[in-house]
Amino acid sequence: MSDTVRQKAAEATTAVEEVTAVVLPEPQAEVVSMQDADEPVSAEIRKRMDEIDMGNTNSIVAFGSGAQAELQEISQAMLADVRNKDVGPAGDSLRNIVTTIRGFSVSELDVRRDRSWWEKLLGKAAPFAKFTAQYEEVQGQIDRITDDLLGHEHTLLKDIKSLDLLYDKTLNFYDELALYIAAGEEKLAELDSSEIPAKEAEVQAAPEEHQVMKAQELRDLRAARDDLERRVHDLKLTRQVTMQSLPSIRLVQENDKSLVTKINSTLVNTVPLWETQLAQAVTIQRSAEAAAAVRDANDLTNELLTSNAANLRESNKMIRQEMERGVFDIEAVKQANADLIGTIQESLQIADEGKAKRAAAEEDLKKMEAELRDTLAAAKARKDGIGDNSGTAVPN
Repeated sequence: MSDTVRQKAAEATTAVEEVTAVVLPEPQAEVVSMQDADEPVSAEIRKRMDEIDMGNTNSIVAFGSGAQAELQEISQAMLADVRNKDVGPAGDSLRNIVTTIRGFSVSELDVRRDRSWWEKLLGKAAPFAKFTAQYEEVQGQIDRITDDLLGHEHTLLKDIKSLDLLYDKTLNFYDELALYIAAGEEKLAELDSSEIPAKEAEVQAAPEEHQVMKAQELRDLRAARDDLERRVHDLKLTRQVTMQSLPSIRLVQENDKSLVTKINSTLVNTVPLWETQLAQAVTIQRSAEAAAAVRDANDLTNELLTSNAANLRESNKMIRQEMERGVFDIEAVKQANADLIGTIQESLQIADEGKAKRAAAEEDLKKMEAELRDTLAAAKARKDGIGDNSGTAVPN
């Protein structure tokens, strides 16, 4: 979490404590009649009774509607604010941050594992490099989500305050309805006990030619009285619905307060704890990698010591053996002497064989020379005419 987000979360803690400490008043269950009310309430009931004009139907229809005007303004302002919101539910952000943390799996990391040929082919980073990159990515996601959560928290705080105002106005409307209902019932009782009987007496006392008009006035008065009774009944129903909306407002508000508290706890306590654990995970992996490097260095040192000792022994053995040898090995001299004797013997044998072959060749040459001489003598005799057939004869 960045320092800015941490500071904002700490500042929001005070606002969360303020909104959660607000205690909403409870509504009154019963409507107090004018006779049972104290003087200020009785005066308010009488004031609302004066709004009724039995000769004006609109005053009866609109009786009690003015109390709802301010409540409607508050409700419409809240609805407009809800429509103008461009943020998702705060619960989604909480789920996102949990998903982000769960996606960071330290158990999958093995700094000693070599990359497979497939990972090398795809150019994937080594395990620890991938782990560090994933940590940085998770850290960035946490910063973005926490900043988003701060926005949700401020929005919910604003909603809670608006709900406080809406609850107060609804409660005022609920109490105002009680005054209008008491005023209406008091007016109905007044009509039934005095005005309608007085009008009936006027009809009875009126001359015959005016009785029709007086009777019509009596019917209009009774019709207006019935309209007022129906209006008072509607006000009672409205008050009942308003009373049901009060706990609904409180329920929504309590849910918002719980969510604000959870968000604030997540920002102030949980997220720093997560970041601490992630930082520890990175430090642990770095320590493991350093320990592995130290172990490899120690192993290499031991290997060098043992291999150098073995090489020194072998080299010393070879050097000492060569130092103790003569310039020529006796075995080499014996072998060379034997080879020399064998060479001389072979040379003498070859020379003898050559001499014998030359002697045999001389005998063959003498023989061939004699044969050639005889042949030439025979050819000369044919030329002298001695022996005509001698040219065809085979020499002896």
